[in-house]
Amino acid sequence: MRQHGERDYPFECCGLLLGRFDNNGTKIVVETYPISNAREEEAKRNRFLIRPEELMRGEKYAREKGFDVVGFYHSHPDDRAVPSKYDLDHAWPTYSYIVVAVEKAGRLTYNHGKWSLIDRDSMRKRLPKQAAQCQTSVSSSSPLPLERGPG
Repeated sequence: MRQHGERDYPFECCGLLLGRFDNNGTKIVVETYPISNAREEEAKRNRFLIRPEELMRGEKYAREKGFDVVGFYHSHPDDRAVPSKYDLDHAWPTYSYIVVAVEKAGRLTYNHGKWSLIDRDSMRKRLPKQAAQCQTSVSSSSPLPLERGPG
């Protein structure tokens, strides 16, 4: 995610979180799968789009490696690592999401916000508090456990 965010700056990067579902309901992310942002040029600074064929390629790649798609990531260039209203409105149940912040120089901050869509309304109410709790370091060398939401 770090290299992808730096490479695509000043545009939003996006990709898949690949891994598995543990028996205790935790999602373990073991690999990321970068995808090209398919939005039109003028919209790439604050939106991303994954084309269906890209998603299907990523799902096939995950299956071949024995993984599942457990979520999605994208960047917020020159903004906070907090899901926007648009992010919340377009999130899919079951999946986890990571938003990373990329600063002006193209340097990815180590802050990220991870979240799952449980209930859109309650997520919006909890967002500022929850986002503050999610400012942690991302290690590219170790699996990232994510809480599994219902569904």
